[in-house]
Amino acid sequence: MRRRGGHRVTEGYFPDQPGRSTYVRVEERIGSLILVRHSSGEQVEEPAELSRNQTEALLDLAQGGIAYRRILLSLGSRQVQVCRFTAPGPLDLVSVEFDRDEHGRDFQPLDWFGPEMTDEFAYQNRSLALAGLPEAPEVDVTDAALSSLLDSLENRSGTQRRPQQRTWIKERAAS
Repeated sequence: MRRRGGHRVTEGYFPDQPGRSTYVRVEERIGSLILVRHSSGEQVEEPAELSRNQTEALLDLAQGGIAYRRILLSLGSRQVQVCRFTAPGPLDLVSVEFDRDEHGRDFQPLDWFGPEMTDEFAYQNRSLALAGLPEAPEVDVTDAALSSLLDSLENRSGTQRRPQQRTWIKERAAS
């Protein structure tokens, strides 16, 4: 995945306020301040573009932050996003977005995805930034998982997986 490039992303999070939260993001030199409104069980993000200097100043003031490289892969007709975190520590998360909830429920993850963490608050960006890395479960590296990953990277997937965003953890070996 190192050869796949991706986009470097840095995010800084501010303390929650009643009914809303705020964070700042720099992705490929583009800065944004993002207001997240929480209402009726949904979250609506409202981004506002910022200059690089404004973004860096807000990142310095943020309560907590994360840094990762966002890498996009194709899995048949699905886009898979791999986030390789470097801060607050090493962690790989794999996400797949779905148009409809039933597609997400029917989706069969590939062997290399690892355990699903979709509903685990500790693996959401905000929590990672403010609370740090949670204790990661042990993830066995198997021949099947390695072969599946290599097939995905080389676009050799012979089977089309049937497809809400769902997230799996793929722990990196210590380097």
